[in-house]
Amino acid sequence: MIPWTLLDTARIPNGGGELRLKQRGQEFSIMLGTNELMNSRLSGSERALATLSCEKIRGRKHPHLLIGGLGMGFTLRAALAELGEDAKVTVAELVPAVISWARGPMASVFDGCLDDPRVALHQGDIRPLIRSTKSTYDAILLDVDNGPDGITHEANDGLYDFKGLRAARDALRPGGVLAVWSAHPDRDFTRRLREIGFAADEVNVRANGKTGARHVIWIAVNPSR
Repeated sequence: MIPWTLLDTARIPNGGGELRLKQRGQEFSIMLGTNELMNSRLSGSERALATLSCEKIRGRKHPHLLIGGLGMGFTLRAALAELGEDAKVTVAELVPAVISWARGPMASVFDGCLDDPRVALHQGDIRPLIRSTKSTYDAILLDVDNGPDGITHEANDGLYDFKGLRAARDALRPGGVLAVWSAHPDRDFTRRLREIGFAADEVNVRANGKTGARHVIWIAVNPSR
């Protein structure tokens, strides 16, 4: 078997730990400690985050999506494939090195999606983008951690608590969608979404289409006001 090669490391801001980018043949992996955060062979649930969201807002003119977490670009590429030419997709990525990896060693994985004219890339925390806007986005897609019970960045908890969910609700247009990826189910998070006023469904998906680990995606629709 081809051994893994360590390509680069990067610190997560504010003491979130160290990411490691590894390669084995054409396969890439991003690790945090002993946890594999993402793998280029396993993209099914990340793609589903986009396709399930776009299905809910299909038919809207000039839709604007906000994606939290660039990762390996699977959610972004899936969203671009679903959306028309009138769409706009803003991607927020906290770790500068992840953007460098996308344009460098993992360029083949991203397949030029960052150069799509519909894409705006924001290097920094997604939270200010959410909190500073009202009725702006048709969908907010969050894949910034392992889910509501985060492991990579303690500040991410502020996205998933009541205050963070209210900010997301207010940043969405009526009927807009908040979609959240998670490695594990979380009954308390489902409850919080519904208490905030979202019509929330918890969808089970596989890491790689019909196989692999089971992941969870919450699709929470903002009520029309």
